[in-house]
Amino acid sequence: MTVLTLKRIGMIMEPRPGDPHEVEGVLNPGAVRAANGELYLFPRLVGRGNYSRIGIARVLFDSAGEPVGVERMGIALEPEADFELSDSGGGCEDARVTFLEALRKYVMTYTALSRHGPRIAFAVSDDLLNWRRLGLAQFDDYKGVAFEGVADKDASIFPVAVPGPSGRPAMAMLHRPLFAGTRPEEKVGRSTTEAHDVDRESIWISYCHMPAPGETPHLTRFSAHHRLACPAAAWERLKIGGGAPPILCRHGWLVIYHGVHSLSQPTTNGRQMSYSAGLMILSKEHPNKILYRSPQPILVPELPAERHGTVDEVVFPTGIDRRDDIGAPDRFDVYYGMADDRIGVARLDVPETLPVGSAPHAHPLNCG
Repeated sequence: MTVLTLKRIGMIMEPRPGDPHEVEGVLNPGAVRAANGELYLFPRLVGRGNYSRIGIARVLFDSAGEPVGVERMGIALEPEADFELSDSGGGCEDARVTFLEALRKYVMTYTALSRHGPRIAFAVSDDLLNWRRLGLAQFDDYKGVAFEGVADKDASIFPVAVPGPSGRPAMAMLHRPLFAGTRPEEKVGRSTTEAHDVDRESIWISYCHMPAPGETPHLTRFSAHHRLACPAAAWERLKIGGGAPPILCRHGWLVIYHGVHSLSQPTTNGRQMSYSAGLMILSKEHPNKILYRSPQPILVPELPAERHGTVDEVVFPTGIDRRDDIGAPDRFDVYYGMADDRIGVARLDVPETLPVGSAPHAHPLNCG
């Protein structure tokens, strides 16, 4: 029986001794190929006081094509705009980077941490080294669900225009609004039988219409939404959220996401939650439809560097690289945060057929 799982390759980046930008960790990198084929990471660099910048690093490979380290290239973004600043500092966090073919530009989604809390922000680049801010994502309401002004994280976009709800080509974004009461820290003590609010517990897909020729693009305005997935298994009961940006595989859009569950016993540091990684396959033609969802996590905290760090019991995927460069289009390298402290990389080999018995429309735990 085919089992989908991530096979660890190794740790790719850790805080550099003496670097004040990294004293509290390097984690959760975006990943994207440059025009010349080089792979770049955009890690979150955490300075003292949880002050976060987004760095730039080039991945180094050995003679067999395995990632073995990074070369630091500087800073992509640091808190400067009002929507990135707070009374205690602020932050630019957890970048996801995608080359958007319709614009022929690299688009970065990241979490901007201001006095109003975390929000989704956008930046664009032509060369991966110089970035221009577009501002915060803005949202229209949807069937009584108000997204504007709600804390939001884990955003990533599809690399090509997809059909929006109206049938027009649209830029689609996955994101996870953190409505009041839905953060894992707020839910960890609740009864396991408590029903979920499926609108407010979910990963959403939202759409921004692509401009017609001659129109000015407004890439931060999302006027249509679809609830994609809410918690469906015990390992993701407290929260699910986006991970690495969607990328095409032989079965459709491959999405590596994260789930959070309660620990049976707190860690020595009092940690009560664990973050794991799962997998979804979305329809290539209609990415608001789930074709497959892994019933079990494909990566869980096991190594000492994943179980103990700045935040214990965390593997958090944010970057993905299809290995066309070595003639292996069914191999995907996933870059992930290790205990909010270091960066690891693991390998996913997509089989010709998906596991038998997968339930694309698995019934969520007490949803509905």
